[in-house]
Amino acid sequence: MINNVLMQNKQSWNVMADTWFGTMALPAYGCLIPTEKELQLFPTLDGTKVLDIGCGSGHSLKWCGDNGASELWGIDISTKQIENAQRFLLESGYDAKLFDSPMEERGHLPENYFDVVYSIYALGWTVDLTKTIHNIASSIKKGGILIFSWDHPLMHCVTAQDNKLLLEGCNYLNDDMVSFELRGNPVTLQSRKMSTWINALAEAGFKIEKLVEETSEEVLAQECEFSTKYYAPSRAKKMPLSFVVKASKL
Repeated sequence: MINNVLMQNKQSWNVMADTWFGTMALPAYGCLIPTEKELQLFPTLDGTKVLDIGCGSGHSLKWCGDNGASELWGIDISTKQIENAQRFLLESGYDAKLFDSPMEERGHLPENYFDVVYSIYALGWTVDLTKTIHNIASSIKKGGILIFSWDHPLMHCVTAQDNKLLLEGCNYLNDDMVSFELRGNPVTLQSRKMSTWINALAEAGFKIEKLVEETSEEVLAQECEFSTKYYAPSRAKKMPLSFVVKASKL
């Protein structure tokens, strides 16, 4: 089952890779939430070794390089994404170490090596959260930082209709596998409670430094019409669409 999901998601992301080029990358964290400029979650990156889990087209790694990181590493399940990232980073003057690999496998990642590991809207694609978080913990130095963002767990439970947000989607209490189409391609991921995320980090030896559940001030201040779209500003004015976690390895 797990291998089938990974293969399906890999094939779909290979098809979609070009359509996501340059999107959802640092300093942005997610949908209609504050950026790194406002949140200031990253430590000073001068001379640091960083690893991007689900590096996509490499734009977040470029941001890290532009801010002083000395080594840029990334993994992604999509071969096409890795090809795009390799080309983009080389054109930007960076020789990054990129690997075509699912995050559930450690692959070529060294132990106790990275100062900062991060994942911008990618960690939620893991089919084995416990294994992935332990892989990350093994790769980070003691005292190193993990930062990641993803859809807020309540998002899949809320339906927008008739100018109301209704809690009548999936059951929040169940960490279910969900299959759907993304830009016309079949994908599968697992919905998870906030406690599932936090407990997985704690069990792997992380200390939670910050949990962000906010909507950007710009969105909160603007007038907007009600919309049934999943990432609509009208929804974001009532609930966070994304969350960000900063944790340190004990």
